[in-house]
Amino acid sequence: MNKKAIVLYLHVHQPYRIRHYTVFDSGVNHDYFSANYEEEYSNERVLKKVAEKSYIPTNTRLLKLLEDNPGFKLSLSITGTVIEQLERWAPDALESFKQLAASGRVEIVAETYHHTLAYFYSRSEFEIQVAMHKLKIEEVFGQYPTVFRNTELSYNNEIAKWADEAGYKGILAEGWDPILEWRSPNYVYKPVNTSNIKLLMKNYKLSDDIAFRFGDKDWSEWPLTADKFMHWISEDNNATNFNLFMDYETFGEHQWQDTGIFDFLESIPNEWLKTEGHSFMTVSEVIDNFEPVDQIDVPYTVTWADTERDLSAWLGNALQSSSINSLYALEEKVLSTNDLALIDDWRRLQTSDHFYYMCTKWFNDGDIHAYFSPYKTPYEAYMNFMNSYHDIRFRIIQAGVEL
Repeated sequence: MNKKAIVLYLHVHQPYRIRHYTVFDSGVNHDYFSANYEEEYSNERVLKKVAEKSYIPTNTRLLKLLEDNPGFKLSLSITGTVIEQLERWAPDALESFKQLAASGRVEIVAETYHHTLAYFYSRSEFEIQVAMHKLKIEEVFGQYPTVFRNTELSYNNEIAKWADEAGYKGILAEGWDPILEWRSPNYVYKPVNTSNIKLLMKNYKLSDDIAFRFGDKDWSEWPLTADKFMHWISEDNNATNFNLFMDYETFGEHQWQDTGIFDFLESIPNEWLKTEGHSFMTVSEVIDNFEPVDQIDVPYTVTWADTERDLSAWLGNALQSSSINSLYALEEKVLSTNDLALIDDWRRLQTSDHFYYMCTKWFNDGDIHAYFSPYKTPYEAYMNFMNSYHDIRFRIIQAGVEL
């Protein structure tokens, strides 16, 4: 009987949202991220809400599943920005993540500390942030990540080559049809022009059935039950690994408790493991257990966002491209100030969410993308960002560095 493994990988992230920061604040008040607790912009309010609705109840169930099912395993990634906020505002939620990591069956994946697109703008800054994240994961969870995912699952041949040369054994990417062509995401692959690294590609159809369609009563497959989902997976007789990649907030936040999402999560291990040859594996275990069946060539950047699966959700309009280019143009000047508070604020402004909030692709549609933004319009997001950017410039000059 063929071995088959479910690879459950969950991503934890919350940005430092920019408060209502006006032109009158710039040059006077250097606090871009603190807002009154009741305001939409309040990072504390959002973090506590997500911890209560998603992180704590999900972790409680995952810990019980690990206790009750010795064969159950999962992988997660968690950004530096959300760890900092958990440390400050929800230490009980952070403790529950630590308990997961301490189980020995939850693997933490490497990424950029500030959840940025730095790879595409500054290789040195990118590598600093990856190193910062690795240190934070070691400090908080006692793990040394060996598998890498870039922000927003952005991936191309060059990123894979970088990760290979950096010593990672595996890298994650979107299993996008134009890339895979006739192939299935349910196998281990090898990126082209690499020596040792292996590639795991998200099965976006199965993942999105849970992450996006689960609670949709108009969906033809609603309600989705564990036995139905397991039947879909079992139909692929030759597959080795089913890569279910999604946001942690799928459980309890994007799919509310009343949809039955937690019951579904609790049912999956029993339903899957009752069949001989079925298992759960962490990302490293899959890489260690299966050889690549083919090479994958990805000459252009693919992400896990929207129908285009490219970077246009973050960089597709003039607001986005001008603001991100302006921010990275300050790199040398910011770092030369040696002002740690200024450097930290500059890095927080790099977080990809800020540019996502400026996206105009869906502005008139009122669809799910608007759900993630604290701002009424993309232009409001842009103005808050640019006012913060101008204050960064002011602080550079104040530090005696010429622009």
